[in-house]
Amino acid sequence: MDRHTFPARPILVVDDERAALDGFEITLVSSGYTNIVTLDDSRKVLPFLAKNNVELILLDLIMPHLSGSELLLEIRRICPDVPVLIITAVNDVDSVVECIRNGAQDYIIKPVDKDHLRNRVRKALEVRELEQENALLRESLLDEALLHPEAFAEIVTQDPKMCAIFKYCEAVAPSTRPILITGETGTGKELIARSIHDLSGRKGEFVAVNIAAFDDPMFADTLFGHVRGAFTGAESARPGLVEKAAGGTLFLDEIGDLPLPSQVKLLRLLQEQEYFPVGSDSLKKANVRIVASTLKNIGDLRRKGQFREDLYYRLITHQVHIPPLRERPNDIPRLLDHFLDQDARELRRKRPSYHPELVNLLRSYAFPGNVRELRAMVGDALMNHTSRMLSSETFKRYIFQEGEPETRGAEGRSANPLDNLDFSADNMPRLKVATQKVAQILISQAMRISCGNQTVAARILGISQQALSAKLKKVSLCESDSEDDLDAPAR
Repeated sequence: MDRHTFPARPILVVDDERAALDGFEITLVSSGYTNIVTLDDSRKVLPFLAKNNVELILLDLIMPHLSGSELLLEIRRICPDVPVLIITAVNDVDSVVECIRNGAQDYIIKPVDKDHLRNRVRKALEVRELEQENALLRESLLDEALLHPEAFAEIVTQDPKMCAIFKYCEAVAPSTRPILITGETGTGKELIARSIHDLSGRKGEFVAVNIAAFDDPMFADTLFGHVRGAFTGAESARPGLVEKAAGGTLFLDEIGDLPLPSQVKLLRLLQEQEYFPVGSDSLKKANVRIVASTLKNIGDLRRKGQFREDLYYRLITHQVHIPPLRERPNDIPRLLDHFLDQDARELRRKRPSYHPELVNLLRSYAFPGNVRELRAMVGDALMNHTSRMLSSETFKRYIFQEGEPETRGAEGRSANPLDNLDFSADNMPRLKVATQKVAQILISQAMRISCGNQTVAARILGISQQALSAKLKKVSLCESDSEDDLDAPAR
């Protein structure tokens, strides 16, 4: 996606031939670059740059008064970050090499081919944009505090990984390039996308669409719209979401499910910022920033031939991966409090308190549905709440109905580590010894996960609290006997 769709600063074209300037301007404007300044006198360039910031300079090499070579040296001195493209009618290799050595980014030979000009300009602006983004990222890494914490107000977290994601979003939000957000279901991918839009400064709308169920015709019609008579029932023209999101952000959720034919159309939108409405032979220019999300691994889809390589590399320019809730357990009590406050206000009820055991119980659960699942659990528990203190029973029934805590993966599949045990005849342990050892390990892990709460640990293990208490005493006695054996004198 290219900055020229909504330039904040002009592209400056310098050439002593008025006809050449008109040709450059017409080509650039027809390509979507609307902020063009032309100068036909090389002596006006430096005074103009002293008062104005520019995005890119196209500079003719052979001009009266001041040559392009002379101007280039002064331009690099006063605005070293602005890319300069040299234009020359003379295929003078020595002059071009000298200009490149003095800081020109590229050169174009006259007569200028229109497509060649567009590609050179687009490449130069993309390089400049990447340099600016890298500078912002470096500044962001050095600055510990968020510049705009209000943009993330709806995301409840204190996790360091999430805070690092916020800083990265601040750095890449002004970019026009696509952003790919990955993460499991319920982690808050759309909230991150909205935050990026708010930080971007774009004046248009944030438009979200889930494309998981789209076939190719529906995708094209939804995004690009159609003209009258495009198909049976198309009695009038209808704009698509690209037009609705003009000047803003288009959020494409579940992009990993996009059919291959639709991927070609999306690629053109990303590369050229243009598209065909359904039933039309006329191209339309687009001014929209694409943010996409997926819970699938599109790298794997690419390797299997189910996702286009060129689209893949376009989308991964900027990537944000949201960690699952089970990897940030310290967020659970904050989210619990937040959802209780929110639901109590909506129901016009007094916010209940809860026993610390509840937090330990929730921390022991894998949350395959992540924050969305916790939100539903809290809402259900509050609806069933009747006493002063919030009961843990609703949570316990849900958790132990869904499956043993910490034994399910992101998609609820069994992830029992005991399935991976493998022994040979040489290292096969005695059954009694192995059983005792595994029991000790499981008890120790359950007590660690439950922060020492025997009631929660017993539920994790699937036994009664009394049985766990007896086993803990037995383990303690065994350890004590082992220490006595070590202290006993050798015979």
